[in-house]
Amino acid sequence: MTMTILVPSDEGRAALAGLDNVSLVAYDPDEAMPGEAVDAEVLVVPPRRAGPLLAAMRDMPKLRLVQTLSAGTDQWQGKLPDGVGLSNARGAHGGSTAEWAITALLVIFRDFPRFAADQAAHEWHQTVTETLDGKRIMILGAGDLGTSLRARLEPFGASVTMVAHTAHDGARGLREVPDLLGDHDAVVIMIPSNDETHHLVDAGFLARMPDGAVVVNAARGAVVDTDALLGELNRKRLRAALDVTDPEPLPPGHPLWDAPGVLITPHVGGATAGAMGRAWKVAARQVAAYVAGQHPPNLVQA
Repeated sequence: MTMTILVPSDEGRAALAGLDNVSLVAYDPDEAMPGEAVDAEVLVVPPRRAGPLLAAMRDMPKLRLVQTLSAGTDQWQGKLPDGVGLSNARGAHGGSTAEWAITALLVIFRDFPRFAADQAAHEWHQTVTETLDGKRIMILGAGDLGTSLRARLEPFGASVTMVAHTAHDGARGLREVPDLLGDHDAVVIMIPSNDETHHLVDAGFLARMPDGAVVVNAARGAVVDTDALLGELNRKRLRAALDVTDPEPLPPGHPLWDAPGVLITPHVGGATAGAMGRAWKVAARQVAAYVAGQHPPNLVQA
């Protein structure tokens, strides 16, 4: 019996072309679903298009698996119809996002914003900067993103503390974080966004960080309490690098834009050349496992 799989691009059809006994049906996330959607058992979804697709799922009675092309699944978890599993693209974007975090830390510690301003003003001011060597970095999240970042941080001479939801070999537990914050020069956030982590980085969390420490958010904006962070930035006590914000996109005129000591990028941590190709390779392995009657390795919701 042929299984119907909905894919949002020709690249996806090419990535899944080697599967046997499947019918690959292309769809446009911005248009009405094709008639074949009523028989679809697997739906591959592009990043950041949850609203219309969640509505369309009501007319897919045979749907059993949603496969994302991103590692983050917060826009899907808890919102799928009963009996529909959710698998993500963990492993596709960890390297790129870790590279972004390394860049952000180096830009801040080596004071590149000051040098860029001097260049714009045609001024030559030599100065001594900080260095990543010897810095104590806490990584909130011990999955693909966190482990990819650790592998890149340690060669710079930084010491790394990994934090997972529950303590295990090589990682401290989330409950230990308040007691650890004072001993770290930077916290890099790479944890999923959910009810438990909403505003995890709040006023109390930030107050425990030492003066001059850096908050780096490569997860989701809602993990950080924006008002609390703004308070610390405006007092020039902490610094920050944000690839995600709350709200997002950050609207013109929002006070974060002009806060001192903050570097903002528009959610581009994983947006590098070849990103979609890597995501499709991961997605293809997940879908192939499902077609073979197995649980996808990246299943996050059964």
